Amino acid sequence: MTTVRIDSPQPAHAADGGSDRPVMLAARDVRMAFGGVVALNDVTVEVRDDELLAVIGPNGAGKTSLMNCLSGFYRPQKGRIEFQGRDVTGHPVHEIARAGVARTFQGTHIFSGMTVIENIMVGRHIHMRSSVMQSFMYFPWTQREETRQREIVEEIIEFLEIETIRHQPVGSLGYGLRKRVDLGRALAQEPRVLLMDEPMAGMNAEEKEDLARFILDVREARRLPVVLVEHDMGVVMDLADRVVVLDFGKRIAVGTPAQVQRDPAVLQAYLGGGER
Repeated sequence: MTTVRIDSPQPAHAADGGSDRPVMLAARDVRMAFGGVVALNDVTVEVRDDELLAVIGPNGAGKTSLMNCLSGFYRPQKGRIEFQGRDVTGHPVHEIARAGVARTFQGTHIFSGMTVIENIMVGRHIHMRSSVMQSFMYFPWTQREETRQREIVEEIIEFLEIETIRHQPVGSLGYGLRKRVDLGRALAQEPRVLLMDEPMAGMNAEEKEDLARFILDVREARRLPVVLVEHDMGVVMDLADRVVVLDFGKRIAVGTPAQVQRDPAVLQAYLGGGER
């Protein structure tokens, strides 16, 4: 079966809000339903170069469904997903990941029995050329490749300030550190866009502050667009350049944090007070 390459396209230009920043990743008129439940109803979202886009909304608004569509875990029943101007709707998850879309999840989807460095090394597999058999035989070129990849992982470990736990099993770590390892594995993919689905859920205030700092550092160091699904409005308002608000599967608002805070439809969705 032929593998369709989806890297090296030219970014499209933003049509949402008038910015001249190129659009790196977009969902256009996406619809996703599960039986009679419509999770996404003709939703359009654009992720621009070098911005942090927050996606917010009440429980059941469709936020995770949107992230699953953007990362290829779901195939929309209508509409399309574009990465750097190219339609990637229905492409396998691994192709979208290889092209440059990395994802962290609500939970810590990491290998508890493996060490911190081993978990982050998993993120480098898309950049490795050695086959499974070559790695098993441990040929000289395989050893050299592993050394190069490990050097990159060590830089990520230093960046995330987890040097002292690099050889500890992830299952022995606290929740905040496990989430930091999850971020490290995503960064190991060298993404062009980073999707983070409720990265701060279950964290205490100190852990949230640490992770927020690392997200800002990632943006500054790599000029990396970030899509952040988050329930903590304080975090969203502090970090986001733009905010998209979903409610019952529809996009009801988009704008700067200040604009969204004043939007009547957003206040209605969060505070209620009548028919929606």
